[in-house]
Amino acid sequence: MIDKLLLLLLIILPLIAAVKILIIFRKFPKLTEAAALSATLLNLLLAIILFKSEIRFFAPWLGWGLDFSLRLYHFSAFIILAIAGFSFLIALYSVVFMRGKPCLNQFYVYFLLTLAFANGVVLSDNLLILLFFWEGLLLTLFGMIAIGNKNAFQVATKAFIIVGITDLCMMIGIALTGYLSGTMAISQINLPLGGLASLAFILLIIGAISKSGSMPFHSWIPDAAMDAPLPFMALIPAAFEKLLGIYFLTRICLDMFRLNVNSWLSILLMIVGAVTIILAVMMALIQKNYKRLLSYHAISQVGYMILGIGTAVPAGIVGGLFHMINNALYKSCLFLTGGAVEKQTGTTNLEELGGIGSKMPVTFICFIITALSISGVPPFNGFFSKELVYDGALQRGNIFYIIAVLGSFFTAASFLKLGHAAFLGKLQEKNNNVREVSFSMLLPMIVIALLCIVFGVFNYLPLNKLIGPILGESRLGGHNFSGFPVNMKLVVVSVVVLIAALLNHIFAVRVKGSAIKASDHIHHAPVLSAIYDRAEKRFFDPYDIGMNITRKISKVAFLCDKAIDWIYNVLIVKLTFAFTNEIKRLHNGSYSMYLVWSLLGLFLVAAFLVH
Repeated sequence: MIDKLLLLLLIILPLIAAVKILIIFRKFPKLTEAAALSATLLNLLLAIILFKSEIRFFAPWLGWGLDFSLRLYHFSAFIILAIAGFSFLIALYSVVFMRGKPCLNQFYVYFLLTLAFANGVVLSDNLLILLFFWEGLLLTLFGMIAIGNKNAFQVATKAFIIVGITDLCMMIGIALTGYLSGTMAISQINLPLGGLASLAFILLIIGAISKSGSMPFHSWIPDAAMDAPLPFMALIPAAFEKLLGIYFLTRICLDMFRLNVNSWLSILLMIVGAVTIILAVMMALIQKNYKRLLSYHAISQVGYMILGIGTAVPAGIVGGLFHMINNALYKSCLFLTGGAVEKQTGTTNLEELGGIGSKMPVTFICFIITALSISGVPPFNGFFSKELVYDGALQRGNIFYIIAVLGSFFTAASFLKLGHAAFLGKLQEKNNNVREVSFSMLLPMIVIALLCIVFGVFNYLPLNKLIGPILGESRLGGHNFSGFPVNMKLVVVSVVVLIAALLNHIFAVRVKGSAIKASDHIHHAPVLSAIYDRAEKRFFDPYDIGMNITRKISKVAFLCDKAIDWIYNVLIVKLTFAFTNEIKRLHNGSYSMYLVWSLLGLFLVAAFLVH
């Protein structure tokens, strides 16, 4: 009974803290910060206590399959622990970063509600209960973005519409899945793909990959990077969305449906992953803003996860899951370094930075570690998860492997540009007085950066203790993916690609004379220049395309409405006046004329009766 109570506390505790902040502590910033820190710390302790437990909570609720059913097992416990860890570290970071900001109270309310809903999503063993918490995250997503800068409300609306539409697809998918399986209990669903089941699979996948930030449901993320509070970016797009989206994607592919290498849906997932990798990283390469560059990498990296899981082979699935936790680590830390730079310099525009590495050495070191990790440099964690994804992709087709490796080249090139432009080079005069951020902002960065090293050097810990049990021996086929990659040919190719990215950067800086222009030769290449120009004008943004279509439909509908109004309010009125005027003219008071009309009417009536 106690373990079930502790399970419920993972959802209830953050909710209570959020309500207290909203009602009781709203005028006391110190109490608000203390409440947020206490709640996230207690949540972390609960996650640690429950980590190796297997608990089910079931309560009949409204009938018709709507039972309040929660399940904690190895996979969900792993995600809960990761969510708890990121929540506490980012809350600690936010205490300093958000101090003095407007809407501080609302920020922590949305923060804690997000934590409660995220825990609910992971623990849910009923698709309808999962949907309830999933939609709660849509509301807090809107709220956390909306309290940002002056343009934040428009960005929040954009995010709400995009995610809301994909959530609607997911609702239909849940209804179909429940109809086909005869149950809403996730742990009892295991459907073969084909017919309506394939449609249900696709609709559920749309919800999962949208939550993870994959293309084509991504375009709100770069906008949010500029307008939403920075801790939001480290918490949601960098960590929570990857954990929740990929968690649900894995449950769909491994548990709820039987995805295999012979299915065309496996190819579809790999295509989505490959397209997301290459298109997003190409956009990241040309960015000149610290946060916006990171936001495109948050999109690109999820492509590796989708590609890995989509391969439906053990190496790819393990690599995709390993990359999920690795990306959450280094991407959240990278956003935190961006926040530290913004806090101390007042900008994340790379043209206004440069040389601050000597002023902010700890932040710079954390950036270096996490940049090397995301670029796939050995022995950091990103190297090992990418090599597994490469291995799985190569088993399914050379083209997927080539795209994944090409994505790594552009990733390394963009982080060489970012690190050089922001932290190295000549220090601008306005940044002479820049100092390192406070310890409470440094500690989360240091902890996460160290984990990037630990998860690389000692990768058997996450691979064997956290990820291996998710698949089980039957799916692993006796393979042990920890340690150094077995396929040395893939390793050699990866190292060559990284060296090529370094040489590309050195050459470009020498030619252009500036690190910030290190990607200009790619940006302004003959064919790419026109594509980039259109991309920067949002020509390919699905949201803008949809809005343009909606505006045109609205314009046509408006013209039709005006035409109908004109017919009823103008044309018919004029015809009526003309007819009545003619009637008035004919009614001139002449008895002989009235007699003629009467006889004519009598004649018409008689003719009608005779007929």
